[in-house]
Amino acid sequence: MALTETPIRRMRLPSRWSVGAVLIAVIVVAPIVAVLGIALFPRENIWPHLLSTTLPRYLWTTARLMFGVGLIAAMVGTGAAWMVARYDFPGRRWLEWLLLLPLAIPAYVGAYALVDFLEYAGPVQTGLRNLFGWQTSRDYWFPEIRSLGAAILVLSAALYPYVYLLARAAFREQSASSEEVARSLGAGAFGRFWRIGLPLARPAIAAGVAIVMMESINDFGTVDYFAVQTLTTGIFSVWLESNNAGGAAQIASVVLLLVVLLVVLEKVSRRRMRFFNLSTRHRPAMRKPLTGAPAWIATAACAFPLAVGFVLPAGVILSHALDNAEFWTDSALWRAGLNTAVVGGSAAVITVLAAIFLVYGVRLSGQKLPRLLMPVTTIGYAAPGAVLGVGILIPLAAIDNTMADAIWGATGWDPGLVLTGTAFALILAYCVRFFAIAQGAADAAMGRVSPNLPLAARSLGRSEGQVLTAVYYPLMRASVASALLLVFVDCVKELPATLLLRPFNYETLATRVHEKASLEALGEAAPAAILVILFGLAAVGLLARANR
Repeated sequence: MALTETPIRRMRLPSRWSVGAVLIAVIVVAPIVAVLGIALFPRENIWPHLLSTTLPRYLWTTARLMFGVGLIAAMVGTGAAWMVARYDFPGRRWLEWLLLLPLAIPAYVGAYALVDFLEYAGPVQTGLRNLFGWQTSRDYWFPEIRSLGAAILVLSAALYPYVYLLARAAFREQSASSEEVARSLGAGAFGRFWRIGLPLARPAIAAGVAIVMMESINDFGTVDYFAVQTLTTGIFSVWLESNNAGGAAQIASVVLLLVVLLVVLEKVSRRRMRFFNLSTRHRPAMRKPLTGAPAWIATAACAFPLAVGFVLPAGVILSHALDNAEFWTDSALWRAGLNTAVVGGSAAVITVLAAIFLVYGVRLSGQKLPRLLMPVTTIGYAAPGAVLGVGILIPLAAIDNTMADAIWGATGWDPGLVLTGTAFALILAYCVRFFAIAQGAADAAMGRVSPNLPLAARSLGRSEGQVLTAVYYPLMRASVASALLLVFVDCVKELPATLLLRPFNYETLATRVHEKASLEALGEAAPAAILVILFGLAAVGLLARANR
């Protein structure tokens, strides 16, 4: 009886695309894991001290800020979206796109402008004193400018476009049939909005509000300028003033918990309520023309958030920039601009290339691990910059010191701090923070390419890398350029991570604006703020073009 030989099954090694995709995903997620690890195993556990002293106050103030900003942004964004989607009134075509402009102005710039406009020596109070003959502040009452309420107002004015953009798209996609049925049953304008339009747009509005609330948690410049103590300011205070990295990581873990809670609530709200268009002939709702007083009221209602969120801060900053023209020639300003271009441009290029590699690697890989890790990489966008600063700087500082000690012991030469003493840590933070933007653009662009094209290229002997460069890239070039611009602009505006991770005496436009304005030198801060606004306008223009 002959023995049959059993073939040995060879283990299939993962391709370089799969390994690269997993490596990129691990790098993006590592700072978040590092924060949790440092919080769970700190050198000095100050949880009891935090719980009995500052943490409840930080948490309560942060919760009030989040819900206040979320509520106002939801009302303003949803109301404006409904008006431009359902009614015709004077200026509607312009306002439909102008309502996005507050996205071009960072909230901290709006805070500086609001204080300058409304403070005791500002034009509003000065005008009131001249008009009514008041002499001092004891002669009249004026609301406190640097307060939690003012912070909520500034952040709401800066962030409502997130809700507006998503709600407007949802209202435009709704069918006219449901509104016609409601109208035939006697529902008025408010009834159709409350019972038909709003429930159908609820998932989009919930997603927008979740983004707004996460951005509120991330903010540092506004709340610091208004002396509002939140969890983010607590990270800076405990780490930089108390010199306790473990305590900062513990506060950062609370921020992460809030962010995860927001994401889960947003997902649950969308899962519980689903709507489908059952009609085979979808007909969009027609806009109703408004005339007389209602038309001008609608115009004023849509113009007001634009005035508060863009016209006021841009006007105040531009006025200071023109009145202090000598600061435009300051060499420190242009060094900060060059630093911003270098770190922002490097981060944008690295982030987009890594995102393309990750998405392409996941598409080529037949393994589960890259596919499971890909959605996790988007958590960096939800994590505040201060949290990423903790998760990046502490591990990199330990690696830096270990490397320097090893090189010193082996060669007698001190290389210094290579990772944390340069802009490397800052670029890494930008890449992690805004990786989701690049990944989303790359995934959407590759999804629009027909699978037959790469298959045909492979059948002609093209390698996987050649397929990417010769087939995919020409078809997704516009999306890649858009992703580069959006990531770069977000890097320009990012403040918390930049303040924590920049090298010594290394300024960017954002840090220059913050430092000069914190010293009440708004004239010196104005040129840098104008440059930041101009970069933001480029991104808003691209966003408006993509959402026509």
